[in-house]
Amino acid sequence: MGKITVETCGIEGLKIITPTVFGDDRGYFYESYHYEDYKAAGIPEVFVQDNQSASKKGVLRGLHFQKHFPQDKLVRVIKGEVYDVAVDMRLDSSTFGQWYGVLLSEENKKQFFIPKNFAHGFLVLSDYAEFCYKCTDFYHPNDEGGIAYNDPEVGVEWPIPEGMEVILSQKDAERPFGQLTAFAEERKSW
Repeated sequence: MGKITVETCGIEGLKIITPTVFGDDRGYFYESYHYEDYKAAGIPEVFVQDNQSASKKGVLRGLHFQKHFPQDKLVRVIKGEVYDVAVDMRLDSSTFGQWYGVLLSEENKKQFFIPKNFAHGFLVLSDYAEFCYKCTDFYHPNDEGGIAYNDPEVGVEWPIPEGMEVILSQKDAERPFGQLTAFAEERKSW
């Protein structure tokens, strides 16, 4: 190991990973992922799908989750800056319903590991951002759930600068409040 450092968060399972970056006057190099290093750091998951999105300033994607096919995710930003958030949806967790946020950027090169059964979302703070994430299960479009980004039940404190217009997809804009509790009740019946 030694190529990455791992910080734990106030919510069990969430981890912030910082790679060792080797730079000189030509630029830089780092391993954005190496299975053995991550396994040694307590992240042995096998990722089966990589995704990438591009968004302009003010775009807020989330808070999304898969209901029956939950995914572990390893997320990072390769261009720009985002505020990334995970919400604990594990029914047996002492931190159920709590959230944690971290600033991810092309400069800090940090990654955020989000285990299964967390809702996830991010807000673009720079003029433009490219966001990449690895998943341990394939996306199932009919299995998607979501929590309104501003649901008082969760209370995420997004760092929305004064004057910034938050831009949501139609689906995210129409999400009702109370989806964390509704999903928890639904899961109890499975």
